[in-house]
Amino acid sequence: MNPSDANKLKMYTRRATIVSGGMLLLSSALIGRMYYLQVTNRNQYELLADKNRISMRLLAPKRGDIVDRFGREIATNTTDYRVNVIPEETKELQETLKSLGHYIPISENENKRVLKAAKKQRSFLPINIANNLDWETFSQVNVNMPDLPGVQPDMGVSRYYPEKGLVAHLVGYVGSVSENELNGDPLLELPEFKIGKNGIEKTLDDKLRGSAGNSKVEVNVLGRVIRELSRQDSVSGETTNLTIDLDIQKFAANRVSDVSAAVVVMDIHTGDLLALSSTPSFDPNDFNNGISQKKWDALREDIRKPLINKAVSGQYSPGSTFKMIVALAALEAGIVTAEETKFCGSTFKIGKRIVHCWNKNGHGHINIIQALAQSCDVYFYELALEVGIEKIHEMSTRFGLGERFNIGIMSEAKGINPNNKWKMGTQGVRWQGGDTVNAGIGQGYVSTTPLQLCVMISRMVNGGKAVEPKIFSDDDPLSMSNDIGISEKNLKIILQGMNDVYNHPRGTAFSHRSRNKNYKLGGKTGTTQVRRISTAERQTRVLKNNEKPWIERDHALFVGYGPVENPKFSICVIVEHGGGGSSTASPIARDVLEFVINNDKKRNAETII
Repeated sequence: MNPSDANKLKMYTRRATIVSGGMLLLSSALIGRMYYLQVTNRNQYELLADKNRISMRLLAPKRGDIVDRFGREIATNTTDYRVNVIPEETKELQETLKSLGHYIPISENENKRVLKAAKKQRSFLPINIANNLDWETFSQVNVNMPDLPGVQPDMGVSRYYPEKGLVAHLVGYVGSVSENELNGDPLLELPEFKIGKNGIEKTLDDKLRGSAGNSKVEVNVLGRVIRELSRQDSVSGETTNLTIDLDIQKFAANRVSDVSAAVVVMDIHTGDLLALSSTPSFDPNDFNNGISQKKWDALREDIRKPLINKAVSGQYSPGSTFKMIVALAALEAGIVTAEETKFCGSTFKIGKRIVHCWNKNGHGHINIIQALAQSCDVYFYELALEVGIEKIHEMSTRFGLGERFNIGIMSEAKGINPNNKWKMGTQGVRWQGGDTVNAGIGQGYVSTTPLQLCVMISRMVNGGKAVEPKIFSDDDPLSMSNDIGISEKNLKIILQGMNDVYNHPRGTAFSHRSRNKNYKLGGKTGTTQVRRISTAERQTRVLKNNEKPWIERDHALFVGYGPVENPKFSICVIVEHGGGGSSTASPIARDVLEFVINNDKKRNAETII
């Protein structure tokens, strides 16, 4: 071997030794690191691996349905495609939101909301990004999951009201949980979870809500679910059955159209509320999906007050529909008989004040039945003074006026059933004769709800039984065995007066009597002023309702029942600023009652067959 080759061999050997030594050193370091990771820190990294591999998810329960008396859906659930984000599973939440924005529009405000929620709540809880997505958008998010760490597409259910505004005031709506409603229950922290905010949805929220379940799933490094390890199913909320008949509810709402009105229909024997309509209405689906500011402002600013349930929250002077109470108070006290007459010359003087009858020509000599049928004001001015407010107040109480029935609907108003004690307590002055005169025709301090007036007429025509209204089918009819203590003879006198309202040629609603030859209807008209007619107006000319601004027109009322021969159903109709009770409210009541009676006969016939 020449010297040159020997030097080369030494150089290669030295280099090989250095490389081998380096490799040995690197291998030792790798083996040491593996030992550290797999043996020394085994427990720590095993815990972290399991934490990344296993995900616990809370399962929201399906909200219970609300159905009418025949099982038809009023409030139910529909498929909801939504996207959530779990902060602890993201590398950087802001970057995830930015990437997600390529598929779902995320506004600056929404971005701030998510970041704020991530700081406040526990990091493993999902935060809702979007609801009610279409299938195409939802699919795009799913396909791009590898680029969206922490994003959790979810196919759940959302509350849905198939009848929209038809029963909105009754059923209410659901909405997201607010901060002051959080009570430590993790179910309430789920981004998609909704609770009752109004109506039956709120009053029966615990029953409708159900209880949560949970799911333990194995996920890969991208967050995709590999398999479900264990599962405890949620328990759906209970179905709530209402007494409402959707057919009747729909007919009543369509009959009054979009005017500001309330219609209540009730079974006089069981207390079942068959219709509880308030118009105009709103779509509760808007609240579930997040109502826009524009829609909300429109609802709040509408002069017809679509957000108010007029059937139970509206408080109105009952007008002449109250005259039956005054009449019964007088009959029960023995102050008047059916045969006794009083004279109506169109005016009545109380102190220095002169009050008028609606009939400027007067009614002449008239008895109590005729006074009810023709709605003579002067007759009841005089009769009210003879009876006195305390007896009128006591009779009103027997018929449910001034009472909350607590049927399970929010904002049920009490109304005012006034007397001397009430006036002293609220105004610090004693009751005056002029107050009694006003009360005699259902004006002044007297204030009632459509629901109360429907109960009043029910008790009058069911033989004086203390029936109470109910909205839930599983509630027992209460107090039907209790008698409110009115003589049968006196009730018959009142019924005859109401019969004549529709069926006597001089009755105030004769021109709108039933068109069905197989049965008759009975009832009482009422018209209440929203502003007093001045002396100057009476001396010149009192404007007709259609000549006044809408807000100054009289309210139109009617309470009725049918069939006269065998009463089963009662009704109350109030049309705000609708004009005359006889011209506006009585034909509505007739049409609805005919629909109810005809439907009832048809169903009974089908049952027999």
